[in-house]
Amino acid sequence: MADENKAQEPKAPVSAASEAPKKEASQAKAVSGSHPQGFNHNNGNRGNGGRSFGGGFGRRGNNRRGNFRRQQDPYADEVIDINKIAKVEVGGKHIRFAALVVIGDGKGKFGFGQGKSPEVPEAIKKAVQYAHSYLVNVPLTKDNSIPHEVRGKCGVCEVFLKPAPAGTGIIAGGAVRSIMQLAGVKNIYSKTYGRRTPINVVRATIDAIKKLKTKEYVEKTRLGINPAAVANKPVADKPAAVKEATK
Repeated sequence: MADENKAQEPKAPVSAASEAPKKEASQAKAVSGSHPQGFNHNNGNRGNGGRSFGGGFGRRGNNRRGNFRRQQDPYADEVIDINKIAKVEVGGKHIRFAALVVIGDGKGKFGFGQGKSPEVPEAIKKAVQYAHSYLVNVPLTKDNSIPHEVRGKCGVCEVFLKPAPAGTGIIAGGAVRSIMQLAGVKNIYSKTYGRRTPINVVRATIDAIKKLKTKEYVEKTRLGINPAAVANKPVADKPAAVKEATK
């Protein structure tokens, strides 16, 4: 009978305040069960000494390299040619790609490079890196042209460059046009003779550009005139007779 009376006794009402700690405990147990041991869900630390991610999951916040900004390259690049290279080995053919790339800042400076790799993007990347270590300066005039006519040669390929007045544009094609655009030359005539292999055309163009001489360079080497001294030379006073005549 005592057991029946106990079963018939009404249960005390459970308050919401007493259920809250149980819910929190069950949520914490679920979180700890879904993640590895030692994982703190609040601060995002994995165990002892783990990496810390800003604000928990997702991308890294302002820690370490979070504020890193890559500097923009001032040189624009253009792919001139891509060749497929096949080398016969014991196990079969070993295929690679060779990329020829020209870079320039549009202000009278350019360079070229070659890169080889089994993948085309990697070959282009190597060529761009090599081009940064081989830069050539182009003396530009006020019309964005070259100072005088010049010829460059590489093997049987020959490139002829001639200055042009303002508004002419770049009268060239192939690799020569790409080099002139990237170097900042806007008015020029050109002609290519012989075989037009891209690498030979580029080297012949560079050979021609290296032969260019400015007016200041000629005055200094041939006439012995220092351009800086001429620019800073004071203007001589006019004779007295000239002054009276001009009054």
